[in-house]
Amino acid sequence: MQKANFSAVTEFILLGFSTFPQQLLPAIFLLILLMYLFTLLGNLLIMGTVWSERSLHTPMYLFLCALSVSEILYTFAVIPRMLADLLSTDHSISSVACAGQMFFSFTFGFTHSFLLTVMGYDRYVAICHPLRYSVLMSPRGCACLVAWSWAGGSVMGLVVTTAIFHLTFCGPNEIHHFACHVPPLLKLACGTDIPVVAKSVGLVCISALLGCCLLIILSYAFIVAAVLQIPSVEGRHKSFSTCVSHLTVVVVHYGFASVIYLQPRGPQSLEADALMGTTYTVLTPFLSPIIFSLRNKQLKDAMKKTFLSKLHPEKR
Repeated sequence: MQKANFSAVTEFILLGFSTFPQQLLPAIFLLILLMYLFTLLGNLLIMGTVWSERSLHTPMYLFLCALSVSEILYTFAVIPRMLADLLSTDHSISSVACAGQMFFSFTFGFTHSFLLTVMGYDRYVAICHPLRYSVLMSPRGCACLVAWSWAGGSVMGLVVTTAIFHLTFCGPNEIHHFACHVPPLLKLACGTDIPVVAKSVGLVCISALLGCCLLIILSYAFIVAAVLQIPSVEGRHKSFSTCVSHLTVVVVHYGFASVIYLQPRGPQSLEADALMGTTYTVLTPFLSPIIFSLRNKQLKDAMKKTFLSKLHPEKR
């Protein structure tokens, strides 16, 4: 009997929305679909504006484009499957597809965190070392920072996915989440090395997030110190206004991430994980292009100029 219990699981059942009333599922589907489409449209709009407007061909907007790409790919790795499960009665997912979803969601999620850190460094150099900005943030340097962010995200995705799927899953195979997330999968694993894997994965993820967060805080500590030394109020406002949109996105991103990764584990935490995971996966990417579009005056003006000229070519 023990050998039968330890037969390998080849597919999982995603139960993320099973506790929701059935009559609410179409409304939830429509809401998530609209937010997903808006996320895609907003990020594509940002990328198109930066591409077409020469005045935005600067490191800050290069990083913003890379951030938009990571958000599009992150949502694409999770949300289409989530939408399909809301309408389908078959919630099964193969172990290979589950591992693939975990790898891509962690890769693009951590790439997003690393790019936010790079953007904080960019603002630090621009405000604290303006005379050296063109040297420190050269095209080659910017390309290297973006490449290292993607490489770091890929390593994180590979490490987490390999560690989790190195475990044996021996049933039951029901994942109490809308995606292949680490905590509910650990509940399904069997063997003596589960505590070690759980602690190791948690330590790696939390260390990466806290490391990025501390670097951003350090960057803004130097930025605030430099801005306070500017004698005029207008100069201080102008300098700090370039950081507002980035800082707002950082607060939203790390606020939700800290709730997911740092909350204490309790008996009801799987349901809470699923709810917070939905919010983080759908709402955070939805808010990001809105914040950058509305809080960044240069980008907002460029969007108006670019797309109004498309609608009214005679006014160009």
